[in-house]
Amino acid sequence: MSIRNIAVFCASANGARPIYREQAEALGRALAVHQIGLIYGGAKVGLMQAVAEAAIASGGHVVGVIPEVLVDLEVAHDGLSELHITDTMHTRKALMGERSDAFIVLPGGFGTFEELFEVLAWQTLKIHTKPILLLNTAGFYKPMLAFLDHCVAEGVLKQKNRDILLVADTVEDAFKQLGIA
Repeated sequence: MSIRNIAVFCASANGARPIYREQAEALGRALAVHQIGLIYGGAKVGLMQAVAEAAIASGGHVVGVIPEVLVDLEVAHDGLSELHITDTMHTRKALMGERSDAFIVLPGGFGTFEELFEVLAWQTLKIHTKPILLLNTAGFYKPMLAFLDHCVAEGVLKQKNRDILLVADTVEDAFKQLGIA
């Protein structure tokens, strides 16, 4: 499977550690260098802004998908290759899923977690077979990964479904796992 576009899920905040923004920027630059389109939430705040602006600055194609309620709050990025405005969050996620060939998840909060678990659930239900990768910047997702392993140990999550989630510590490792040269 050729990866032409990657959906990136991440925070609308920068986080407490500069490494989160630095890694988001590194991802944006790497996507552009490898001529892989970025599909993201369309905002001009936080890690979302960092990954998008780094990709744009490096000549990348950036597609934002944002629900109208957030446009109205004036967080829509106006310098993208494409900006799609949807009527709901559900429509947003569906369009991002349709347009992407893989998913990378950076640090984030409830919205990011919800997006991650939705694409994982979609894959276990065979709605898609696209790779899903956590970019575990500075061990951000270590507690979540331990919890998922706990779920397997407790018999409520199958190991084969746990194994769907790829994990990388660096952008370079993420690309290697996704088969991007």
